[in-house]
Amino acid sequence: MVADSPSEHLHANVVDSTNSPPIAESWCLTQVKVIKFSYMWTINNFSYCREEMGETLKSSTFSAGPNDNMKWCLRVNPKGLDEESKDYLSLYLLLISCDKSEVHAKFKFSILNHKREETKGMESQRAYRFVQGKDWGFKKFIRRDFLMDDHTNGLLPDDKLTLFCEVNVVADSVNIFGQSNHRSLNVPKCNLSADLASLLSSGSFADVTLEIESQEFQLTEPSLLPGRLSSPPCSSMPWRNRKTVGWK
Repeated sequence: MVADSPSEHLHANVVDSTNSPPIAESWCLTQVKVIKFSYMWTINNFSYCREEMGETLKSSTFSAGPNDNMKWCLRVNPKGLDEESKDYLSLYLLLISCDKSEVHAKFKFSILNHKREETKGMESQRAYRFVQGKDWGFKKFIRRDFLMDDHTNGLLPDDKLTLFCEVNVVADSVNIFGQSNHRSLNVPKCNLSADLASLLSSGSFADVTLEIESQEFQLTEPSLLPGRLSSPPCSSMPWRNRKTVGWK
C-alpha cells in the first residue's frame, strides 16, 4: 500500500543488482533547459563610495540576450546590509522584471583582481526561486578590510572594484518519449551433450560401420553432425551411402 501520510513508512525488498539490466516497453527522457549568461560590473573610485550601512548601489540591467524579457541587476552594499554585516561588502542578484510568475536560478559572484583573474568567488548551492523584485545573494560576501588592502590582495587596482556574475536560469523542461524496440529473448535449453550421446549409442546417421571380430562400431563424419541435428526431417531420411568395413 502506498503511504498517504508522513507517519507511514514503506518497507522495501532488497533487489539483486547482479541481474541483467531491465528492459521497459516504453521510456521518457526529460530535458531541463538551462540558460547561461554572465555580467561584469566595474565600480570606479570605489574607496570614495559614500553609501552608509544599508545603503545600496545598483548596476545597470542585463539579460541573457536582446530578446530576453527577464531583466536583472546587481545590488551592492559597500558597508554591509545591517549591523551584523557592517564590516563586510554585501552583494545580491536582483530580478527587475519578468513575464513569468517566478523563475529559478543559480548564480556565482567573484572579484577580478589586478591580473583579471577570478578570485574570492561565492556560489549559490541550489537554484533559488526569484519573483519580480526579489533578490538573493550574500550578506557577508567579503570583508571590507581585506578588500581595501589592495597593496596585499590586488583586488582594487586603480581603486576599481570589478565584480563578475554568472547566472544559470532554469527554463522550461521538455519530455521526449517513445516505445522500446527491445524484446526479451528466450534461449532454449542446450541438449547437445544428451543428443550426441543418444546419437552415438543408437548409431543413427552413421557414415561408416566398422566390424571388428563380429562387433560393429558406428562412425559418423563430425562435420555433418550439426546439419543433421538441426534438421528434424533428417531422422526419417534413409542414408544409402553407408559403408561397412570389416577387419578380421
